[in-house]
Amino acid sequence: MQMTSLTDQELERYARHIVLPEIGGPGQQKLKRARVLIIGAGGLGAPVLGYLAAAGVGTLGIVDDDAVSLSNLQRQVIHGTDTVGMAKTGSAKAAIARINPHVTVEEHNFRLTADNAPALVARYDVVVDGSDNFETRYAVADACAAEKRPLVHAAVGRFDGSVTVLIPFETGTDGRPNPSYRDLFPEAPPPGLVPSCAVAGVLGALTGVIGTLQAMEAIKLIAGIGEPLVGRLLLYDALAARFDTIRYKKN
Repeated sequence: MQMTSLTDQELERYARHIVLPEIGGPGQQKLKRARVLIIGAGGLGAPVLGYLAAAGVGTLGIVDDDAVSLSNLQRQVIHGTDTVGMAKTGSAKAAIARINPHVTVEEHNFRLTADNAPALVARYDVVVDGSDNFETRYAVADACAAEKRPLVHAAVGRFDGSVTVLIPFETGTDGRPNPSYRDLFPEAPPPGLVPSCAVAGVLGALTGVIGTLQAMEAIKLIAGIGEPLVGRLLLYDALAARFDTIRYKKN
């Protein structure tokens, strides 16, 4: 395995990681070598990008074709009032540079589709989906399955959120193939059944909770620690302050 040395400045920056036996120097080097693709620089993408940058992930790819608007700032904390009107990829890149200058950012200022997703996904080690529509979610999940890339998926609405990890190209401890996104959601709901955040609203801090959980799962996958949420859908009810877990299998 290729070694990625850490500078004295990086050793100081990541000191609280390195003293963790589960991470240490080797784990931090894995983070530095890692290439992570984040779909969306919005409510979920904002905390994902911030925490992965702070953790020292070497390369972050950002896919988003939108510009920062004033109504984004209630939850999309990687952007600021001074970047309203700016492309979200560029705004996020500037914020990441302030968080950690050791991180390389690759901007993909376009909308992800079933046609362009496979080639893009293949360039990264792990994918984190922070998109807000089923068309993109299916495109990302299908591309990750085809290109054999782990996917950290999440969704939010009003006061509820969910997180899971998809690695359908591998088998579980029981020898059965891991489930895919289409095992969890065989087909998209009818148009209009699931209202957008613009219509239904969403509590800003909720996206921080769920996005941070996504960042945690991505770090676990990269460092090879813990038990990722494979075959488990973690549900969070913010109003009740309750977490529940639903297990699901390959159909």
